[in-house]
Amino acid sequence: MSQQTINFTLNGVPTRVTVPVQMSALEMIRNVAGLTGTKYGCGEGECGACTIILDGVSLNSCLLFAVECDGRQVTTVEGLADDPLGRRIEKAFVDAGAVQCGFCTPGMVMQARQLLEKNPHPSREEIQRGIEGNLCRCTGYVKIIDAIEAATKE
Repeated sequence: MSQQTINFTLNGVPTRVTVPVQMSALEMIRNVAGLTGTKYGCGEGECGACTIILDGVSLNSCLLFAVECDGRQVTTVEGLADDPLGRRIEKAFVDAGAVQCGFCTPGMVMQARQLLEKNPHPSREEIQRGIEGNLCRCTGYVKIIDAIEAATKE
């Protein structure tokens, strides 16, 4: 299997890895970089559990080849630890009880981060639309939407 060395910035840290050209960005993040916050859900881009931010745009990392990250900025849920907006969203999720099994939570938080960066004060309808590519199989969406709305008020 052909391999390629790529350089990119992962959560603010310059990173160099050699990966098989057919490896997904999700596999690289989890298995090469060792960051397991990004989840494998459906593997088809339908559930959003694998959401990352690539050059300021949220994407499903299961649909992206790792080599496409070359020369780019990649942010995972772990990268939000030093991000004031990310920390505010995470706190709001905890305070609102928007976490049940937690499997979808990293993807939801990443999508919420993307939404609030573009629109700091969305309506509830805009929040619903903003997370419509992310599925939660446990709680439904009321507490998740409450959390994102609360994060806009702090």
